[in-house]
Amino acid sequence: MASRKDQDEMGNPKPFVATSGGKRLDAEQAASEAAAAAARAFEADGSPQSEEIQKLTKEKEELKDTLVRRQADFDNYRKRVEKEGRQERHRGAELVVEGLLPVLDAFDRALAAHDDPAYAEYIKGFELIRKQLWDLLTKQGVKRIEASGEQFNPHLHHAIESVEGTNEKEGTVIGEMQPGYMFHDRVLRPAMVRVAAAKES
Repeated sequence: MASRKDQDEMGNPKPFVATSGGKRLDAEQAASEAAAAAARAFEADGSPQSEEIQKLTKEKEELKDTLVRRQADFDNYRKRVEKEGRQERHRGAELVVEGLLPVLDAFDRALAAHDDPAYAEYIKGFELIRKQLWDLLTKQGVKRIEASGEQFNPHLHHAIESVEGTNEKEGTVIGEMQPGYMFHDRVLRPAMVRVAAAKES
């Protein structure tokens, strides 16, 4: 006995259509093949409508490439502006610090000149103010250049006197006349020093 499914198929057979090759296909398969063939024909179509789509697609890709390039140019410009801004702020701080060095020197000279006990409270006040100023400068990146006992370095030291007859090795800094300072990695002012000369033979 035939199953119900077989009976349904026998009672309601699917319509068939024939392709150009003579192959029998049901309506659903025929529709699918027809859609695929239409898509292929559309892709190969040289009609004005197809050419317009290709033109628009090409323009879209060109606009996309242009947008990517403009975005990269803008990023580079933004980075350059930020870098220049940092450099300007750095230079501004450097000028302020450079202007404060003579003030620091004046404090040092004043403290060195008065060691009379009668001025003890006066000296403490100067030392406190000097410390506050120095703390502010160090927070901005100021460092004092090491001099005494160091080997003379023309990039850090400025020799104002060469002293003979010392027990120090030639080129050793034996005295600092004025301290030198650095601001980050740049020499603001070299240290003014006295240097040991070569020993006489």
